[in-house]
Amino acid sequence: MLPSSDCFPIDVVPGQSRLFLDYCAADPALRPFYPSLPREVGWQQRCPRPDHWNEIVDILATQNPFPSAATSLDSLRTGAATVLTGQQVGLFGGPLYTPFKAASAIARARQATAAGHPHVAIFWLATEDHDFPEVNHVAFPSRKELRKLVYPKTPSSPIPVGNVEFDETIEPLIDQAWELLGSSDAMDALVVAYKPGRTFGHAFADFYARAFAAQGLLILDASSAEIHRLGSPVLKAAIERADELHAALLDRNKTLETVGYHAQVAVASDSSLLFLLDERTRARLSLKRIPASAAEPKGLWQAGRDRFTTADLLGILAAEPHRVSPAALLRPIFQDYLLGTSLIIGGPAEIAYFAQSEVLYQRILGRVTAAEPRLSATLIEPAIGELLHKHDLNFDRVFRESADSLAQFLAARSMPIESKQKLSSAGNALDSELQPLIDYMRAMDPGLGRSAETAASKMRYQMNRLRRLAANFEMQREGSLRRHADAIERALNPGGVLQERVHGAAYYLARYGFELTETLSGLATDPCPGHKAIWL
Repeated sequence: MLPSSDCFPIDVVPGQSRLFLDYCAADPALRPFYPSLPREVGWQQRCPRPDHWNEIVDILATQNPFPSAATSLDSLRTGAATVLTGQQVGLFGGPLYTPFKAASAIARARQATAAGHPHVAIFWLATEDHDFPEVNHVAFPSRKELRKLVYPKTPSSPIPVGNVEFDETIEPLIDQAWELLGSSDAMDALVVAYKPGRTFGHAFADFYARAFAAQGLLILDASSAEIHRLGSPVLKAAIERADELHAALLDRNKTLETVGYHAQVAVASDSSLLFLLDERTRARLSLKRIPASAAEPKGLWQAGRDRFTTADLLGILAAEPHRVSPAALLRPIFQDYLLGTSLIIGGPAEIAYFAQSEVLYQRILGRVTAAEPRLSATLIEPAIGELLHKHDLNFDRVFRESADSLAQFLAARSMPIESKQKLSSAGNALDSELQPLIDYMRAMDPGLGRSAETAASKMRYQMNRLRRLAANFEMQREGSLRRHADAIERALNPGGVLQERVHGAAYYLARYGFELTETLSGLATDPCPGHKAIWL
């Protein structure tokens, strides 16, 4: 039985872009940028199977040698298509939205299969990303704080994060995780996965293979030379048609901005769609485009201090395909060429990418893959649920408050009824007397009216100050209010950031078991077009 949940409009979540909000609302005005809008099912009719399909399935079989993967692999061999999602390979499983992505892909694959269109969910490991500070830490709730665990060894150059190898400094972090999470299947899986000699990519893959074993999730690390060889037609197009594709992106960005949206990824004059692994340092470097000149009519490319001709890059791609990798806007095209993807599940930023990537899809693949937002949710543990009920506090109110303002709000709600009545009466009387006086003085003279408005605003400020003083007194008298406000904020909206982006997923998988992955997959089946409050 699934826990109860409430669906809120996505705009309860602060900081969302207008583009993402309109996409979640399935606004038809977005048709020029997206071929499919949320909750449409045309994507279930799979596109033609890639010529390299058997090779891709063999690679998936090699990377998923678990008995739990057998059914999914058999389905792919016999005609099933794919629903794809993915994420960077964070420490100890990364943030909570990572299993939200996997659960969403599983839910959509199940729905398509039930409708007679077999699909399998695949999780793409973003092992080629090189922003190590984004993945070297995780935060787990403890009794009175969020404990941040950080892997202390930073690579000397920006190598792909999936290749960063743990040394003995991972062991004290495992010990700290034991203290915070206790004994569980999830903790056992962390111990097996995160140990000296393993890489971020291998550890992350092992952990989620175990977490989603019951759902048959397949995991793919696409950093190998073999996969890059299979996907080389996309990378080759990005090299040979760089100027054409760059111009198309600039035009798309201008169109988006003209209609009031934003370009999620900035496209500079020298931007390209590719990275290059340095032959000496193995650092992943952005490839910059140098315009054509009389000396180089086809233009040049620069990565770090080195310059390359287009022929040079094509030679590297042919001989060492793993050294060339796609940047953010090209990655979905690379993925979908390899996997013949029917549907991509993404977060807000990834969905926004698609409004730009659509022009690349059309020019390189001749088709565009549908995309849907992942499950967006906040998990409410029983103790926090009791506090919300105790204070008659609406869940969405938490997103509008800091810990300080939430404490003030709880204190104001807890004041004796007589205090509330007197403050309310005084405030209402002040408002009712001030406005006629201001109107009268404005009629006498506009300047006098402006002065009256200024004076009135100061009076209202002092009235609000009285309310705050009364609330502060109540908060000091009832010390638990501050503790309750801190606990609610830390659990649901830590530091004004969504729980799903801050809390480590392993905390919840440890407390509620790997069965939570099935719970999330079931909850993701319900097409809530906004944000879910899930009461555990």
